[in-house]
Amino acid sequence: VQLTATYTHAINHHNPMEPGATIAHWEAPDRLTVYDTTQGITWTQKSLSAMLGLPVDQVRVVTKYLGGGFGCKGSTWPHTILTALAAKAVGRPVKLALTRPQQFTSMGHREDQAQTLRLGATKEGKLLALLHEKTSTTSPWDNYAETNAKIVDLLYECPHFEAETKMARANVMTSTYMRAPGEAPGSFAIECAMDDLAYRVGLDPIQIRLLNYAEKDPSTGKPWSSKSLKECYQRGAELFGWAKRNPKNGATRDGKTLVGWGMATASYPVHSGQGNARVRLYADGHAVVQAGATDLGTGTYTVITQTAADSLGIAPEKIRFELGDSALPSTIVSGGSMAAGTVSSSVYLAAQDVWQKLTKVAIMDKKSPLYQAKAADVEMVKGRLQLKANPGKGEEFAALMQRAGLGDVEGTATGRYGAGYEAAQAALNAGKAKKDDAGEHSMHSFGAHFCEVHVDPELGTVRVTKWVSVVAGGRILNPKTARSQIMGGSIFGIGAALMEGTKRDPNLARYTNASLADYHVPVNLDIPDMTVEFIDEHDPYINAMGVKGIGEISIVGTSAAVGNAIFHATGRRLRSLPITPDKVLEALRQPV
Repeated sequence: VQLTATYTHAINHHNPMEPGATIAHWEAPDRLTVYDTTQGITWTQKSLSAMLGLPVDQVRVVTKYLGGGFGCKGSTWPHTILTALAAKAVGRPVKLALTRPQQFTSMGHREDQAQTLRLGATKEGKLLALLHEKTSTTSPWDNYAETNAKIVDLLYECPHFEAETKMARANVMTSTYMRAPGEAPGSFAIECAMDDLAYRVGLDPIQIRLLNYAEKDPSTGKPWSSKSLKECYQRGAELFGWAKRNPKNGATRDGKTLVGWGMATASYPVHSGQGNARVRLYADGHAVVQAGATDLGTGTYTVITQTAADSLGIAPEKIRFELGDSALPSTIVSGGSMAAGTVSSSVYLAAQDVWQKLTKVAIMDKKSPLYQAKAADVEMVKGRLQLKANPGKGEEFAALMQRAGLGDVEGTATGRYGAGYEAAQAALNAGKAKKDDAGEHSMHSFGAHFCEVHVDPELGTVRVTKWVSVVAGGRILNPKTARSQIMGGSIFGIGAALMEGTKRDPNLARYTNASLADYHVPVNLDIPDMTVEFIDEHDPYINAMGVKGIGEISIVGTSAAVGNAIFHATGRRLRSLPITPDKVLEALRQPV
């Protein structure tokens, strides 16, 4: 069986609720404070330092709250530099806030791109070869292209794979990171192709994926650190009612409306990064936790406060979490689905540092019930140091600190994301040299999306009427905020599938729909009730908290699930995003 098809993707803009904005204040001729809408305060601090010729410690960047980013606020853009220069010139603080049209032209976009995928398989549906070719536009001065091929090579077992990426220079702005760069558009191609293969060989779309299931990473040959994709397929199918699906295209109707069911696989890598944190526990029972992270609206304040409370064994209301300031311990950018795993791990390890210091005080204090105990025999439970074998023997940390005259105890740590944490820790505990196990396993989140659409054959409109996502993303720190992430990313993908696309004037190259009135994004009426579940998953190789990250896997495969559902409803395969009513009507006019 051979299949060849080309898939196109329109320009997409991030359109966070809050446009880019900067306030710059020169507190001294060589000392600058900037309040900026950035996803990475450390990156922005270093960028400003380099561009303005200032020492890094003379540049302070503050971002206490952020109204969304999706990647466009992960870089330092010209307006931030210009604001700092303007403030220097006038000798006063200067504020610059981009308008919505300026946001379109000043902070990047997802590139317009075309992918051609050639697929070869046995008559039973077993993949033999994949050839992926991608062409996208870039600016006259930069070479940026999303690496779509990586997910095409990753998802399924296939003995032969080849990829080629081309860039066409055009008089356009440089594109930039946008939620799941590469994985989101790349999954549209491979997941639609797998759906076509399933129909060609007479298999259910889930069956074709199980037939080609990759037990190890096809791109590297390394074992997975953990993979619960089969469980995602099974649970998603149960929640959606997939067993009731009529496999015949165009056979299901609701009155005059065509009804289709589609699904797709999702995956996103665990990117490597590290960050620092500081925890200070006070004798009166409260704690201050600090990390130079940003909260994009994803719930970082809440999640890290809960992590600190659990790690210290005190109530969340006694935790004050401080973030969003380059004066705090530096950490990674809030992007690449790294922030929760990195910051939670560094906070957890910093809390352990606090308890190790308190344990040392206790076992050396003749008045402590833990005097002369071995540190390895002591544990912390709900604000209390006690013996593991005899929990009744111990004391509250507050009493210990007051007796020792300690006003506070500080702990610091560096948390690394994706570095074989448990394996390295086990080696240390065994007295062996520390071993970074990150290079020995392939680390990814996995999931599955299921979609129902209703297609009006007279108007060409497509409405998503049912949605199920099941994700295996390691430890889920907060189910409520995690569910919001999956819902938000899925809505993001539905928008890319059905309506989002920036248009250029062919003569002037200017955007013609640079506003939220003309650039259509999903609203409440476009989205049905969404069912989201997580598979319990323990991964010993990721980080101290076992968190994989879920901010971007939610959009991967989403457009393909919608496209596959439309194909099931109409029998017509639409491979150009967004799938707007005019394209649907044109397809319906063509013979099957």
